[in-house]
Amino acid sequence: MPVMTTIILEVDNRTVTTHFILLGFPTRPAFQLLFFSIFLAIYLLTLLENLLIILAIHSDGQLHKPMYFFLSHLSFLEMWYVTVISPKMLVDFLSHDKSISFNGCMTQLYFFVTFVCTEYILLAIMAFDRFVAICNPLRYPVIMTNQLCGTLGGGCWFCGLMTAMIKMVFIAQLHYCGTPQINHYFCDISPLLNVSCEDASQAELVDFFLALMVIAIPLCVVVASYAAILATILRIPSAQGRQKAFSTCASHLTVVILFYSTTLFTYARPKLMYAYNSNKVVSVLYTVIVPLLNPIIYCLRNHEVKAALRKTTHCRGSGPQGNGAFSS
Repeated sequence: MPVMTTIILEVDNRTVTTHFILLGFPTRPAFQLLFFSIFLAIYLLTLLENLLIILAIHSDGQLHKPMYFFLSHLSFLEMWYVTVISPKMLVDFLSHDKSISFNGCMTQLYFFVTFVCTEYILLAIMAFDRFVAICNPLRYPVIMTNQLCGTLGGGCWFCGLMTAMIKMVFIAQLHYCGTPQINHYFCDISPLLNVSCEDASQAELVDFFLALMVIAIPLCVVVASYAAILATILRIPSAQGRQKAFSTCASHLTVVILFYSTTLFTYARPKLMYAYNSNKVVSVLYTVIVPLLNPIIYCLRNHEVKAALRKTTHCRGSGPQGNGAFSS
């Protein structure tokens, strides 16, 4: 097995790291091939699922509603979300060289943080949409207008991009020395802070403050929205009415619980706990498994999406239905 080295340069009497080594999942070669096959299948299936949902929402006029407008954003986001992580991980399963360039690592980290932060905010917006639909159904078309939905959708992407940019300003300028071995299968914030050989307290403080805003504020919106939704559902006199109201938000609630629980387990802990391999298993859940399950969850619980997917996959030569814009 060839020796993996880290290229370093001497600048102003300090070594400048140009490569990192991702330790990934150190197992026997046979298991590496097995992992490659499994994760490749999951990656391709995730892309296919989310692409089908986007096409179904675009082509079916009945899905041109705010709820599905945000769902299409979520599917688009998760296609890129897994693409930032999976290709490099798949290559490392087959290669002895686990290195990643400094610029490549920072680029991967930037887009990963962007997509994670965007998803936190987008899930909160989707919770707000369900709150308005269930608690204020008569005013729903007036409140969730095309303009507001477009602004909310663009706003969550802007917040994700800006949050990642601010974090990167502090992380990219840290000094890394020796042979930086990242105990992870991709470049994440805390593993990078662990291998820095200078005081990273300022970067940690900025990361903590921004994470608090990006995680805590959307989480409060989600909790408040579903508390109001639950109170409204419990006031519905008939059991059938309660079940119908709950079914409109059950898929989203399941997705929220999966994403928030796995990411909070990872990021709401001291950074020293990143030294343990158990953290990689949890990271696989929210970077690989959750994006795979989300489209399945929405399809299983939502009859409109299932019907649209059947049209998309079985119809041949039919043009898009509707006028190409969602209605309030």
